Parts: sequence; C-alpha cells; structure tokens
Amino acid sequence: MSSTIVNADWLARRDGWRPGSEDARDAGDIDYGRVIHSASFRRLQGKTQILHLGDSDFYRTRLTHSLEVAQIAAGLVRQLSKAKPEHPAAKALPDRSLIQAVACAHDLGHPPFGHGGEVALNYCMRDSGGFEGNGQTLRLLSRLETFSQSDGANLSRRALLGVLKYPVAYSVVRNPECVPRLHAGYSRLDSIDVRASAPPKCYLDSESEVVDWVLSPLSHEDRAAFTEWQARNGRHGRSLHQSLDCSIMDVADDIAYGVHDLEDAIALRLVTEERFREKIGPNVCRPFLDALQRRYPEEGADPYQNMVEALFGDARRRKRYISRLVHYFLMAADFHERPSFSAPLLRYRVGLDNGARQCLDVFKDFIMDEVIRSPSVQQLEFKGQGMVVSVFEAFQSEPDRLLPTDVGRRLEEQGGDLRVICDFVAGMTDEHLLKTYERLFAPRMGSIFDRL
Repeated sequence: MSSTIVNADWLARRDGWRPGSEDARDAGDIDYGRVIHSASFRRLQGKTQILHLGDSDFYRTRLTHSLEVAQIAAGLVRQLSKAKPEHPAAKALPDRSLIQAVACAHDLGHPPFGHGGEVALNYCMRDSGGFEGNGQTLRLLSRLETFSQSDGANLSRRALLGVLKYPVAYSVVRNPECVPRLHAGYSRLDSIDVRASAPPKCYLDSESEVVDWVLSPLSHEDRAAFTEWQARNGRHGRSLHQSLDCSIMDVADDIAYGVHDLEDAIALRLVTEERFREKIGPNVCRPFLDALQRRYPEEGADPYQNMVEALFGDARRRKRYISRLVHYFLMAADFHERPSFSAPLLRYRVGLDNGARQCLDVFKDFIMDEVIRSPSVQQLEFKGQGMVVSVFEAFQSEPDRLLPTDVGRRLEEQGGDLRVICDFVAGMTDEHLLKTYERLFAPRMGSIFDRL
C-alpha cells in the first residue's frame, strides 16, 4: 500500500498468510482480487438495488452499484491525493486496489429482498443474536468465504477495518425496548412489525473476536473512543466513528445512491419531472448550480432549467448531467480531522463540504420518498419479507429433511446454531429465495431437476 505513516500491523492477515517472494502484488491487490473472485460478490448480480424493477438492461443490481462505488471511491482518493498532497492525511490514503476492495465488499452481507429481508432475518434470529447486513458483510469476509481454512477471505487488517462501518456490537447498541415481533390483532395474517424488528447498525456478536483482532494495533485510548456509541430514546443506539477508508467508501456509496439511483428512477419513469421540481427546487442544489454557471457560462443564465430538462430529456443529455453531478461531489470532498485520535486511520476522515452534503442528502431523500417508500416497492418488500421468514422457519422446523446436505452437516457440527440457517438464507439471491419458496410452498409439485 502507498501509505507511509500507517503501521505495518495493518497489513497483517488473521492466519498469518504471506505472499511468496515472487508475488509482485501488494496487500491491496490481494484483498481486491479475493473480494471480486468471491462467491458473495458474484451473488450481488442477483440482488437488485431498487427492489424488483423487472427485466431491463439499464437498472442497477447491487453488483453494478458496488462497482460504481468502487470507481467513485478510487476517484476520491485520486482527487484528494492531487488536491491536498501536503495534508498529513494524504500520506495515510489507501492505494487504488485497497479502496476498491473495501468498496466492492461493502454490500456483500445484504440479504435477498433488501431492507425487508434484513428485517425478516433479524426477526427470525431474535433469540439467537439477531441479523444486520453490514455485520453479515464482516462475517462473510472473516468466516464464511473459502479462501482460507477458517478465516474466510482472510483480508488484511486494514481492509477489514474499512468494511467495519459500525464498530459496535449488536448486544451493545440493541435497545431492549425494540423487540422484534409480529403485529398484534390479526386473525389470518402474520405481519412483522418493521419498526420494532429493524436491527441496530452494528457488527454481530459472533464476530467479536474478529473485531478484537482488527482493532488490536490501536492504543487503549483510541480503541475506547472509536467504539463509543450514543443511546437514543425508543430506538437502537448508534455508533459515532469510522475509519478513514470507511469514510471514503461511505461518501462514494452516498454519491452512487443519490446520483445513479436517481438516474435509474428517471430512466425507468418511476419519478416525474413535476415531482422533481416540487421536491428539488433551485435553492436546495444552489452550490451545484453555481458551479455549473461558473464552468459553463455559455449554456445560459438558468442552470436549474437546463439541469431539469437534461435529466428528463434524452439519454445522452441525462448521462452528461449525471457525470457532472458525480464530478461536482468528487471536487467537494475534503479531509476532516478528529484530533482526539492518534492513529492516522482514525484521526482523518473524508467528507463533503456543507453545500454539497446538503445537495446530496436532498437527492437521497427524494429517492427514498418517491421510490423506496412508494407502495409499489413496499408491497414487493412486504411480500419478500414474508417469503424470507417462511423459508427460514421451514428449514428450522425440519432441517434434516429440507436443508441441503452440506448446510445440514454444518448445522449439526455447530450444535443446531440458527446462525447456520441464517447464513444460508442471507446468501441467497432474490431469485434463489423465490424459487426455494415456490418449491416449498407453491401447489405445483416441482421436480428434483429444478435449478435453484
């Protein structure tokens, strides 16, 4: 890695593996290769970014989203290296392969059917340690992938720190008042109370040993501060800190979500120009419009009108403005310092200036309100949520009969730990879960030759 002020302990791997002397790759190259060659990464092609939009060559899956996050994250590193070469944080920046590894891995743990699947699995695991998608990402990388005997993908310590988005354990930030449960008062419908069953943002307690290892190079003071969290009334607690690499990935993820998901929503006609003008007026994205005015004065005096016409016009103009938005956010990134930390990977983070942050948040909220929370998407998420619970509980009820042989063997070896079933269901693509549900519950008889 290119960093010159980061302790070499961050290059270590849990099983002590080292490349041969003839291997020209550095630690980031190895991490990146293991992520993109992992089964978990390939499965992202079967998990849609916006739930079940249908057959289209255009809309993004979690795989294409992750690749875009990786490209933007690499761009952020390159831009900051060029614009702030004398800043002390510049020497701690990750190299291209390392940040792409972190970015490509950030969504690996997300289950089928989006947030609905996450809530469903947390409900199923309510008495067995819970479930959370980011926590599952760490579990996949450190336990379940097959690049090592027992350490998963066996990534470098720094890469695992980068994907540790919430450095607090499930049992620590879980609010005991928020108990996963079904809605009461229905005679025919078992419906999950989503508000009560949504998990905290965390790592799973099953990976506490891994997190201890990841954080071991830190001083006692840095570790105590890094794992601080904030209690909230009526809600789960929340973590307060993340590492430099994680902050770069997080900003890149926000840009990809706020800009590229907007592109999908417009192209697929999930949002209208009228609603866009109503919710995103010229004032809320003024810094971007001013930047356009300065850079392209020949395009006229009304950059807002030009932007809206381009976004809702032909595909070529839309793509040009999507690129301009991404470029604007890249240029708005800067280092933020937390002087209370001594370790460079914790002391420095990357964030957007206030104007760009406000603008991006407006785009993200627009997609959330107009698309993700729309009845058409929520109905599918509700249905997917029910299918996840049904499949999980079917496997739980008769594992010897219903689980694939290798999963059943692993369940037996681990003393019936429901985490084994959870890992199996969480790893399914949307289509795999749907076909498994139909095979178990649909009236059609099915065949042993059906491909799952």
